[in-house]
Amino acid sequence: MTIWTIAYKEIRSNLRDTRTFLFMLALPILLMLILGSALANTFSDDIHVGNLRLLVKSEATLPQLTAYWNGFAETIGKEGVAIEQASVATDGRDEVRANRYSAYAELDDTGIRLYGSSKDTIESNILQGMLTAFADRYSLAAAAFRTDPAAAQAIVASAGQPVDFIRETALTADKRPGSIDYYAVAMTTMIALYSAMSASSLFRGERTRNTAIRLMAAPISKGEIFLGKVIGCTFINMLCVIAVVLFSKFVFQADWGNHYVSVFLVLLTEVLLAVSLGLGMSFLIQGDGARSIIMIFTQIASFIGGAYFPIGDTEGVMTWISNLSPLRWANTALTQIIYLDKSSAAWPAIELNIGIAAVFLIIAVISMRRREAF
Repeated sequence: MTIWTIAYKEIRSNLRDTRTFLFMLALPILLMLILGSALANTFSDDIHVGNLRLLVKSEATLPQLTAYWNGFAETIGKEGVAIEQASVATDGRDEVRANRYSAYAELDDTGIRLYGSSKDTIESNILQGMLTAFADRYSLAAAAFRTDPAAAQAIVASAGQPVDFIRETALTADKRPGSIDYYAVAMTTMIALYSAMSASSLFRGERTRNTAIRLMAAPISKGEIFLGKVIGCTFINMLCVIAVVLFSKFVFQADWGNHYVSVFLVLLTEVLLAVSLGLGMSFLIQGDGARSIIMIFTQIASFIGGAYFPIGDTEGVMTWISNLSPLRWANTALTQIIYLDKSSAAWPAIELNIGIAAVFLIIAVISMRRREAF
């Protein structure tokens, strides 16, 4: 019961520190909103192209080709492609060079010659794909005319009808995070790491308030004090993390997947790692130096771990450096859990978090035993 009493006291003390408590809640939410809105286009696959303007000079005399081209032109015109007929005196290549058209096509009985723009490469490539599809389908119709004229007439008649030649079926849905989704995860893991800041003051605060001697004089063992403080600090910081998760999910509509237990365990063990880190550093380094070092570490770990911008596939030294950040392996695990439905991805992160936490807790326990007071 003594352990839970100390833990409850630690929770109440942290709740009274409204400035720190609001900081732990407001910082990730504001960064989530600002970065998620400012970098929304970074996470979008949509490409907006300009007007598709095609200049055509037609010298075709074959009735089948003319009929097929007219049907094709009518169809792509409905899709937003503006087709203009070039006069005899017009040099279509000069028109494209002047950037008045996306492409220029010359159509005759032998085929199509297309001249694309080097300035509007996306628009030019789209038109090239359309005309390639037209040429391939007309070649099919021409071959059919030689063997089965009735079938060829059916192909030509369908020239104005949109037909899906290729049907795509995804075995795995293309599920990927948007900007808000990404920063919901990144800011949550970042604020979980910030738990090290409050943990560094667990026993240092007792010393600065001159209450350490009173605690040591009380009929309570060091182990009970230690466990009570660790449990209380872990609980209050995990409460902040859960609040951020719930806010991002229900207010910003961030996607946290369906494997909530795995997500919870990754975040809980990261908070435990951060608390152990702050506690261990406070015993290894005296004074305010521990808090300064932890602040520097959390900022660097956040930067290289992908808190402020996405970290893509890295190579060599950058891979090794980024993997030193607890945020890196936590974010990787959460991304796989949420977007690949791979709940087993939580275990490497959980094992790393618990292993490192155990090392710092052992350091703190050994240091505490060697001292008469905290």
